[in-house]
Amino acid sequence: MTPEQLHAYARDGHVTVPGIFTAGEMDQAIADVMDWGASYMADLTPEQRAWYLDRGVVSAAVLRKMDNPHYHRAAFRALAADPRLVAHVEALIGPGVSVYFSQIFYKPPQGGGPKPVHQDNFYFGPSDREGVVTAWIALDEATVENGCLFFGDGTHRGPVLDHVAPADQPYDLQIPLEIAIDYPMTPAPVPKGGVSFHHGNTLHRSSDNRSDKWRRACALHYVSNATRFATPALTYDHGLVIRISEAIR
Repeated sequence: MTPEQLHAYARDGHVTVPGIFTAGEMDQAIADVMDWGASYMADLTPEQRAWYLDRGVVSAAVLRKMDNPHYHRAAFRALAADPRLVAHVEALIGPGVSVYFSQIFYKPPQGGGPKPVHQDNFYFGPSDREGVVTAWIALDEATVENGCLFFGDGTHRGPVLDHVAPADQPYDLQIPLEIAIDYPMTPAPVPKGGVSFHHGNTLHRSSDNRSDKWRRACALHYVSNATRFATPALTYDHGLVIRISEAIR
């Protein structure tokens, strides 16, 4: 990571690095997650359908997300351990890192729903707030039109704010609108194969996808090996943690 990128991350709490992966590598990853999603959707319970299907798409049943591809899919385990990516992660949180949790976001065209303003550190409750960084890999190009991330620049230096959830979506934790409105958000487009890195405290959101293009992405939540999800807001399976690298002694 360049000195300019490190400075941007320290200043803003996020930075976008293009070209970490090739378009061909992203196409292979997309093929894998589409196959995975198709097989998974057939076995969803009604409760799971309410959480995993995208409510913004009314014309067909389309997945919104999948959890822990770093554990369940060899292709994403390989991406998580790729030296090109790990070098950037370790530049931000130090050597010796693990993936604690990960997600695939499908964000389908013509309706892929938004994600309200939130902080990852509220979800995860880490023992070290500085020990968490999310590497958000753009499997497709992410644009303002198809629902890229927006960030509250500099909010990583502030506190973890209280979150609430709609009664019918208890897992969709978010900062109340009357509080979130005080934090201006900056769009952060990411080219295909690029990675957006953000601090666990940085406020962020995404808009809905009203374009005719997919906005698939993989979020890998890295922690320093000494960091634990000590007081998580949701339940995370610690048995799915994969250690990626060791600190140099």
